Amino acid sequence: MKRECLTIIGTAHVSSDSVEEVKNTIYELQPDVVGIELDYGRYDRLMKERAGLVDDEEPIHLKQIIKENKVGLFFATTILSYIQNKIGANLDVKPGSEMIAAADAANDLGIKIALLDRDINITLQRTLNNMSFWEKLKFLFSTVTSFFSGEDETEEIDIEELKNEETLEEVMEYFQEVSPGAYHALVQERDAYLANSIQSIEEDKVIAVVGAGHQEGINRYLDNPETIPPISEITNTEKKGGIPWLKIILAIIPILFVVIFFLAFIKGIKIEWNIAEFIIISMIMGFVGSICSGSKIQSALVGGVVAPLTIIHPLLAAGWFSGLTELKYRKVRKKDIKNLNDISSLRDLWNNNIFRVLLVVIGTNLAVSIATLVILPSQVFIPLFFKIF
Repeated sequence: MKRECLTIIGTAHVSSDSVEEVKNTIYELQPDVVGIELDYGRYDRLMKERAGLVDDEEPIHLKQIIKENKVGLFFATTILSYIQNKIGANLDVKPGSEMIAAADAANDLGIKIALLDRDINITLQRTLNNMSFWEKLKFLFSTVTSFFSGEDETEEIDIEELKNEETLEEVMEYFQEVSPGAYHALVQERDAYLANSIQSIEEDKVIAVVGAGHQEGINRYLDNPETIPPISEITNTEKKGGIPWLKIILAIIPILFVVIFFLAFIKGIKIEWNIAEFIIISMIMGFVGSICSGSKIQSALVGGVVAPLTIIHPLLAAGWFSGLTELKYRKVRKKDIKNLNDISSLRDLWNNNIFRVLLVVIGTNLAVSIATLVILPSQVFIPLFFKIF
């Protein structure tokens, strides 16, 4: 790619004006390559959706998601899709339309297409890894409130105004202030990845179609290519940072429970009733957490039965089991994601199978965590500890 032959089009992802701008520029300049801000997975999905090849009744493999402990990642993907689709529906423009328009124009002219973006799953996983607990909490709160916000407010937004330099700078600064971790992964890292993808194109004359929020960062990296970080560094999904104290504490707690039982047994203290208390409290909390989350009685029973085991085993979670059981009674299909766009009340949310299954997973785990961190220590292990010493 020759820097002087590069044209970067900054777009708004749900703007009809951006669609026309992209098509007109490609037809006018007729480059060697058209690069678009999509990864292969998103490009393939958008093309299939347009061709009507996506079956709304096709099941979503939520079972695998729960087993692989990717509920948070799936939740984030679903919510971001919901927000973008909601705005697009109000503006009568499907998200990603300008990228498809760029691909159509390129195919019409026989021009090569380059997919520039990082895999969406890597991006979202790195985003979650970078976000602090409070950032995630604020994101969750904002998401829940957005389900019930009025549509009129969205309709008043001038999407094209967001592409103006001053407005864009203000929006990006606010995003960075509210969630610096998410901003780093979603914007700064992808600026670097997109810039690397563009400069790796062998042909000379290139048009790159990207979100307006990335344009400045991409230009900065292309002007100073030595500052682009190693790609392996910004595609690694292993969480880095300081000592994971929360995980260490959660791993130590069940060990302490076992040690206290063992020491009490060696001391000759009768622990039969303490063990019974541990099992009963664990089972009750697992059952209550699941049933209060709206699960079937079968799912609540499973959550209760496995709760004592999952408390002792730090790699297991009772919510996985109750959630997997709930899946047998609530078939989650792709239309459930699309139906998120139509949610305007608690009843709509309650009738969505994705929400119901995830709620059972979270509710069960939350109740068992309360038992582990509060009820069991105060009712069982602290009194037993003082008997030992």
